[in-house]
Order: sequence, then C-alpha cells, then structure tokens
Amino acid sequence: MKNKDSKRSTSTGKARTWVLVVIVVIGVALAGWWWKGRSSEGAGGPAGAASAASGAGGGAGRPGGAGGAAGGGRFGRTGAQPVSVAAVQRRDLPVAVDAIGSIAAANTAVVRAKVSGELKAIYFKEGQPVKAGQVLALIDPRAFEIARDQAAAALARDQAQLENARADLVRYQDLVAKEAAPRQQLDTQQALVRQLEATLLSDKATLDNARLQLSYTKVTAPISGQAGLKQADLGNSVTPSDVNGLLTIAQTQPAAVVFAVPDARLARIRQQLADKQPLAVQAWDREHKQMLAQGRVDSTDNAIDASTGTIKVKALFPNKDNALFSNQFVNVRLQLDTLKNVLVVPTAAVQRGSPGTFVYVAADGQVALRRVQVLAVDGESTGVQGDLKVGDQVVTDGADRLRDGGKAEVIKAPAGGASGAAGGDGGRRNWMERVPPEMVDKLKAMSPEDRRAWIQQHAGSAPASASAPAQREARPPAYPGSAPAAPLLGAAPGAASGAHAEGERPRWMDRVPPEMVDKLKAMSDEERRAWFQQRRAASAAAGGQ
Repeated sequence: MKNKDSKRSTSTGKARTWVLVVIVVIGVALAGWWWKGRSSEGAGGPAGAASAASGAGGGAGRPGGAGGAAGGGRFGRTGAQPVSVAAVQRRDLPVAVDAIGSIAAANTAVVRAKVSGELKAIYFKEGQPVKAGQVLALIDPRAFEIARDQAAAALARDQAQLENARADLVRYQDLVAKEAAPRQQLDTQQALVRQLEATLLSDKATLDNARLQLSYTKVTAPISGQAGLKQADLGNSVTPSDVNGLLTIAQTQPAAVVFAVPDARLARIRQQLADKQPLAVQAWDREHKQMLAQGRVDSTDNAIDASTGTIKVKALFPNKDNALFSNQFVNVRLQLDTLKNVLVVPTAAVQRGSPGTFVYVAADGQVALRRVQVLAVDGESTGVQGDLKVGDQVVTDGADRLRDGGKAEVIKAPAGGASGAAGGDGGRRNWMERVPPEMVDKLKAMSPEDRRAWIQQHAGSAPASASAPAQREARPPAYPGSAPAAPLLGAAPGAASGAHAEGERPRWMDRVPPEMVDKLKAMSDEERRAWFQQRRAASAAAGGQ
C-alpha cells in the first residue's frame, strides 16, 4: 500500500514539473511577442501615424506641406550627409622626413684627479658653463711641493759636483801634457765628468716631474662646456682611479642629434651633402608644438641597419641659447626638398580604400570620388596629383559615410574654424552663442577635435527658447531621418531627455536614427537633454519657414 502511494506521489510531482516548464515557456513567448509589438508600436504606431498624417496634411501654417517635405529635421528625408569641405590649392610644398632622436653633446669629458690627495677647494658651480683651462678644484699640494724641493736640492748638489769634476779634468789635462801625470788618471776624470753630466740630466727630469705633479693638484677643465654635478665633496680623498671622477663636462655648443631615416632617402641626402647643399633640420619638443632649434645635417653613418632598413644621420645645432640638453628627447624634421607649384589638399581629405587613394569632391549637393596620387605629406597638408583643379571643394570631415554620386550638405564652419578654437575671440563667441548655456563649459573642456565633431553634428541648431510653452518642452524632438512625433500631453518632466521607468526601454530610442542610439546612451542626462532641445529647435525652425 505504501509503495503504491509513493509511486502515485512521484507521478504527481513529475506532472507538476512539466506543467511549470510549459507555463514558463508560454510566459517567455508572450513576453517576446509583447516586446516586439511594443517596439513596432514605437517605430510605426501612434507616433508614426501622427508623423504620416502631419506629412500628408502639411500642418497648419506650413505651405506646401513643409513638414512632409522636410521630414521633420534639418536634413530631413533627403538622405544628405553633413560634411565639411576645404578648397584645393596650388602652392609650393616642402618634402620633409619626421624622425625621433635624442640630443648628444658634441664632446663629453669626465674630469678625474690625476694625483691622489685631499680635496681642499672647489672653484666651479654646478650646471654653469666653464672654459677650457679653468681651474675647477684644488688637491692638497703640500706633499708635492716637498717632492719638488727635494728634486731641486738634488739637482743643485749634482751641479756642484759636476763643476768640481770639470775643474779637476782641466788640471789633469795640463799635467798629462807635461807628462807629470799618467794618462789613465786623465781618462778616469773624463768618465767622471760624463757621469755627473748624466746625473744632472736625471735630476732635471726629476725636478720637472715634481713640478708637473704639483700642477696636477690644480684640476682644470679639459674642454669648454657645461659643468655637471660634483661627484666629490670637500675633504674627500680623491684618486685617479675614481670611476665617477670629480665632475662631467658636456660641450653643448654645438649640440648633436643622431636619428634614423629610411634608406630610400639616402641617395638624396648624400647627393645634397656632396653638392655642399645644406639640409635643414628642425628639433621639436615632445608634443611637437614648439620648435627648439634649427640646424643642418653634418654626416651619415657608413652602413645601413639591415634589421630596420634605416640609416643613421647626424645633425648639428649651434645651440647658442643652450636650449638643448644632452639626452633630451626631440622630434626631428628633416627637409629634403620642396615641390614647386603642386596641388595641395588637407591631409584629412585623403582617403584610402578599395579604389586606392582618393578624395571626395562636393559640388551642387553631390559628391564625386576622384582618385589621386600622393606626392608628399607635410603635417596637415598633402601634395597630390589627379583629376582636381584649384578651388575644388574636397570633403575633410564626414567622408566615412559617403559614396560616389551620393548627396551631401556642406556645413559652413563659424568664423575662426568649426570649433572656434583656431580663430580669435570672435570665433569663440560665435560657437558659444550657438549652444545651450549648460553645454558651454563642457565644450570648453573638450579637445578641438571633439568640439568640432560635436558642433558639426549639431550644425544649424539653435538653443531652445526659454519662453517656449511647456507642452513643446514635453514633446519629443524631431531627428534626422524621422518625422515629427505627436505631442505627448502630460508627459513626465524627464520624458524629453529620455527618462524612463526602471527596466523599461526608453521611448527616445524608438525615435532616433540607429547610428545615434549608442552615442546618446554614452551621453550624460544633461548632454542628452541639450541634444534633444537643439533638435526640437531645428524642427521648429524648419517648420516655420
């Protein structure tokens, strides 16, 4: 009986488990169907119907159906891509090679003591220039003065002995001539004189050496240059075997820099060196913002580095102002040549892809792809050869979504540049007046590239009026490629900026172009709100025309 009850309960438990699994599956399917319907309603539901009705009827006070034609946004349904352009120029373009290197002193000397002794005085200042022969330090000279005096005394003694021997030699010569003395005694006296003469020479050398050792107690600069930090203090015992010596002197005038350039440039460099034509070299700081010095190429290495395919070049800089220091990192620009009267476009306009190297030329609202050949690149300017003429407007920003024959709308940059950073105060005031007050500080903190992209993205928009009705503030804005949505009466205060309940999909995600969703997600609430306000203002301005 118990076994039957146990089997019955087990069967009942399994049945309940299957029922729960079926319920869960049905619930997931219903949730997916509900979410799909909600997304469809957001994209083409009431808001889409209202947009269609607005486009068909034209709207009150909109002659010719401006709302339907414009598509509710600045760029509307025309599909025109906003771009920035620059004119093609014809001018001379320098051909330069950029490299990196470090400054090296033309000569470096480690000053060491030549004699051992106590360091009694230091006469130089660390980091200050010194001249060749200048006394830098003094080693205790007393022991060397005593050695000098001893050598001088020995010389005087031997000098006296030599004079006496020479006098005896004269007397022996007279006696031998009168046959009053043997010849052997004369020969012995002559040998003694020669011996004392040799001793006298040795004494003079010993005295000279003692004087030389005494002079070494005064440590002098072997070359002119900049003194380094001292390596020994007063009272220390110094010896010639000290590894660091007393100090290091670096000759910084001229200063040298060794850098590597591609071996393809070697022929041109050697040709100009052989023709005695100076090759100008510029040294720039680490950020490539300030030029530190100008110089010229002095020589090249005698072999190419096979592992890198480069050759080392040595340049010299006068460095009169001592702006260059040994081992200082610099960016080097070597000017090899100048291209005369070539077509020049901004480097940002040159594109590389499957067609090769090309640029987009904008004219009459359309863009055309023109293939070009790059001749040289000089920073933000590039020399090209191709089907271009002076004055053609080439696309410099926004070319990533263009295609040959596509539509484009040229954005007029404000005075002083699109970001206002390249111009004067007038350019800065221009863009500051075109953005909402809460975005001014954030735009100031952006880099020029980010600020330019932000302003180009919102070009033509004006800040929302503070006196706009509350109903307009609660209405979602119009976006490029979407029609204006119907007013949301009674919307929550945060509806315009994308506020939504926990776990719900924001409504603004159904009304913006897909490429803007991720960008808007990355914005803060204030930035997103400002973006919406500008789009509303643009829609209102388009509708009022």
